[in-house]
Amino acid sequence: MSADHGARRPDHGARRAALRDLLVENRVDALLVTDLVNIRYLTGFTGSNAALLVYAWDTPEARTVICTDGRYITQVGEQVPDLRAEIARASARRIVELAGEWQTGRVGFESHVVTVDQHRGFVDQATGLELVAAPGLVEQLRMVKDDYEVDRLRAACAAADAALAALLERGGIRPGRTERQVARDLEWLMFEHGGQAVAFETIVAAGANSAVPHHRPTDAVLAAGDFVKLDFGAVVDGYHSDMTRTLVLGEPDDWQREVYDLVRESQRAGRKALKPGVGCAEVDAAARGVIDAAGHGELFVHGLGHGVGLQIHEAPGLAKTGTGTLLGGVAVTVEPGVYFPGRGGVRIEDTLVVREGGPELLTLTSKDLTVVD
Repeated sequence: MSADHGARRPDHGARRAALRDLLVENRVDALLVTDLVNIRYLTGFTGSNAALLVYAWDTPEARTVICTDGRYITQVGEQVPDLRAEIARASARRIVELAGEWQTGRVGFESHVVTVDQHRGFVDQATGLELVAAPGLVEQLRMVKDDYEVDRLRAACAAADAALAALLERGGIRPGRTERQVARDLEWLMFEHGGQAVAFETIVAAGANSAVPHHRPTDAVLAAGDFVKLDFGAVVDGYHSDMTRTLVLGEPDDWQREVYDLVRESQRAGRKALKPGVGCAEVDAAARGVIDAAGHGELFVHGLGHGVGLQIHEAPGLAKTGTGTLLGGVAVTVEPGVYFPGRGGVRIEDTLVVREGGPELLTLTSKDLTVVD
């Protein structure tokens, strides 16, 4: 475990107990977990090869078992001291073999991540077992963040906030620099301010490139009058931050102020709509309606936001097609954008946690239009 940021260690046993309730609801005796992010969530193990069998019954912690290969004998003992560990290169197959020996019965598998070939191997190994698809159960738990997780998200957001502030203070965003130079400096500064990794490939998009929602930095040179869109995040103890700010180099034109104010108002409406019990599609509609009313609906070309945590994109999705309702403790982004092809665009994004009485804002950099002289 890396440096403590003020919250207790995660209670992996409690997470597995919550999963057992879902296993009972879904009428499976055990779940074969093969997604490495889900294994980390349930056990704390961070190796690159593992499988986990979580039982719903029969002294479940005594039967719950993790399997990894010989490279991780020491690591699994340190990170998962409370579970039985098996060592086998073909970890998932070994777990299926054990489940058969123990006459487990109905074993769910993560059908949203298991390949056809992997499933065929499980079937060949599954003597006396009934393998049933059980997608998304751990992801359902992961949507609601506990105190430990929110604390790590805060730390990741703080690293990103501090990095951007330092970059601006040092004059790192100015005419004559390239998008790549700005991106690399911003990433390094996130490390300097507590980040342990970058959350995704940093986006720096200047001038007309700012109209490309997921532009990749190039040797394009920043120039006076440009919008500069920065989309970036840090990782702390596996948890990701995500923030976008759009700046302008020099005095903005009227159209730049207008589109910036529009996106800021849309983003404010989206944040305000984040409440427990509100539909994911409703949150998207609250923000999208502001842009639609201004006549630019066709220029808002992506969903409003997404869940964030151990992955940069996870459930729930805030979009026209979003399903389900928000729960307290869900961490999401709100990131509307308006993009004028060949001219420039604006996106403003925050990471927030849904709370009763209003969302908790984790990315604290000002959303006022920053003019870089």
